[in-house]
Amino acid sequence: MKRLLTAAFVAAMATGAQAEDVTLQLKWVTQAQFAGYYVAQAKGFYEEEGLNVTILPGGPDIAPTQVIAGGGADVVVDWMPSALAAREKGLALVNIAQPFASSGLMLTCLKETGITAPADFADKTLGVWFFGNEYPFLSWMSQLGLKTDGSPGGVTVLKQGFNVDPLLQKQAACVSTMTYNEYWQVIDAGLTPDDLVTFKYQDMGVATLEDGLYVLEDKLADPAFEEKMVKFVRASMKGWKYAEANADEAAMIVLENDQTGAQTEAHQKRMMGEIAKLTAGSTGALDVAAAEKTVATLLAGGSDPVITAAPTGAWTSVITDKALAN
Repeated sequence: MKRLLTAAFVAAMATGAQAEDVTLQLKWVTQAQFAGYYVAQAKGFYEEEGLNVTILPGGPDIAPTQVIAGGGADVVVDWMPSALAAREKGLALVNIAQPFASSGLMLTCLKETGITAPADFADKTLGVWFFGNEYPFLSWMSQLGLKTDGSPGGVTVLKQGFNVDPLLQKQAACVSTMTYNEYWQVIDAGLTPDDLVTFKYQDMGVATLEDGLYVLEDKLADPAFEEKMVKFVRASMKGWKYAEANADEAAMIVLENDQTGAQTEAHQKRMMGEIAKLTAGSTGALDVAAAEKTVATLLAGGSDPVITAAPTGAWTSVITDKALAN
């Protein structure tokens, strides 16, 4: 990474202009979920735009909203429910681009529990991720009329770590998984697709937008910052389209950036193949209808809604409009 940053700096100096710094905070650890950004960096797409981009991996103790609120990043990758919840609490985040067109979130259940449809969730224990990832689940349960306090006829929520152990150890009938990651952890642990029943949020009509790019609203009042984000989005989407077309190469670029050594080639290549399905067709421009559907899903959150009113100014097309025009 240092070599790439140095190259960008030297190139900028050679043209008489210093590279503009951008810090990107990821939602999770270095993996193919964020391949487009690593590809844009490795292929020099950011450098071509005169940008010096630092990519910060996330993790279980890192909340992108807190990082950007504290000035630790210029732009963050986050799910829209989390961003909208933060906005309602006073952190004015704005979606400036939406590389992910589809949701990869689902509940993966053991078939032996007898679950065949959402109505069968009643009186079962379900594993749920928190730290902003719980909002789509809670809204879905509210729409199903299922309480989440463990009372009879409702569901018991198990606060799931970012693994699938509760399912493997049969502590929960279902756990949260992503199509590109945790589902395959279940398979790699020895279960087969025939042992499982999956419910994709996308298929259930309760999908919310994931992995968008967000900045602080007041920053966009600065024309220089706006232009910098135009360059960043343009280069990032170039990285995403390259990653889609060259999935195996993209996965290897991700591995080169994994400082933990925890990722494997096989897993990242498989993940990149699934991620490409979620970014397919996206130009980075936000589908306003999908955003409004996300808002509607969250507003249906019952007695403890994620948001209490439809937000205004929570997204803008200015950045992607300019990025796509050039």
